[in-house]
Amino acid sequence: MLLIKNGKVLTMDGADYDNGYVLIEDRKIIDVGSMDTLDESGLKVEEIIDTEGGYILPGFIDAHCHVGMWEDAMGFEGDDGNEDTDPVTPHLRAIDAINPNDRAFDEARRAGITTVVTGPGSANVVGGQFAAIKTYGRRIDEMILKEPVAMKAAFGENPKTVYHQKNQSPVTRMATAAILRESLMKAREYKRALDKYHADPEENDKPDFDLKMESLVKVLNKEIPVKAHAHRADDIFTALRIKKEFGIDLTIEHCTEGHLIVDYLKEEAVPVMVGPSLSDRSKIELKNLTFQTPGILAKAGLSVAIITDHPVTPIQYLPLCAALAVREGMDQYEALKAITINAANNCGLGDRIGSLKIGKDADIAVFNGHPLDFRTTAKYVVIDGNIVYKYHQS
Repeated sequence: MLLIKNGKVLTMDGADYDNGYVLIEDRKIIDVGSMDTLDESGLKVEEIIDTEGGYILPGFIDAHCHVGMWEDAMGFEGDDGNEDTDPVTPHLRAIDAINPNDRAFDEARRAGITTVVTGPGSANVVGGQFAAIKTYGRRIDEMILKEPVAMKAAFGENPKTVYHQKNQSPVTRMATAAILRESLMKAREYKRALDKYHADPEENDKPDFDLKMESLVKVLNKEIPVKAHAHRADDIFTALRIKKEFGIDLTIEHCTEGHLIVDYLKEEAVPVMVGPSLSDRSKIELKNLTFQTPGILAKAGLSVAIITDHPVTPIQYLPLCAALAVREGMDQYEALKAITINAANNCGLGDRIGSLKIGKDADIAVFNGHPLDFRTTAKYVVIDGNIVYKYHQS
């Protein structure tokens, strides 16, 4: 049993405590409350973290990044995020490319980040399957929280630029949308054939196995959403159009021009992952990039997560991105939600992580000051009930 006590507890679950505690056993949170209600006499506590007035929060979550797939300080040998030889690769799985020894995982933990949703890049129309993983471990199979957690699809400049250079489709936005539609239509027909076969195997032939279609059927069945890479307003609308056509779940990733169409996004009530905002305007579709976007969308009632898109913005600057959003008008508590409970809920992980609540995974970060103050340091980081990082003064 691990007891974390004497800190300002921000549960991200509606109840905060100026001086509180969190109790952990068997990898889970078993109690959260105020110190004046804690009776330690009957507890079999094996380890205590006395925060001495620090802040206790759920571990931070980056809801869209590529940690472990573009390895830090490496070139081609460590770049495993884009299989840009085929615009449709739904069968690719992030877990087969992630290197847990990438130093970015250590830097994530040092920033209080305990979960990352990481996966393929945006070279392809359909890039493959994202995974939600904890940031501590030596073997990816032991780090998985949920896999697959989403299917990556990309709109806008990236796929058309990549395949224009290869003199191959898509080289226009029309072709990108058409290729995605065609893939989903093929998957729908594959699913119909499978359903007929399972309903009456004697009267119907089983379709030839197709790993790409098997992967896309998970999207059609709403087992996983599409993570739709879309910066520009028109690309966001195309993603939403296809969402409606096929009745699938979808989240808008990046959403750079979301503040320009906030009224439409409010009507759609679609989850949005905003970022990377701490970067240059490296292409035309980023011309309206601003840190005001997450605050504008949050004030409209949208579920907003703030993301780094690591390595575009290094993973350890996720809290800084949230702080800069506050500077540009976002409510401070909403900014914390954007890297905790909103990030979890937007990725379908809110039952496990994102808040300090009894029964959830014991993923906790302890800070020596307010976590959105850039001078603040993570003092302890706990993942699945184990202390995986402890600050040492150098």
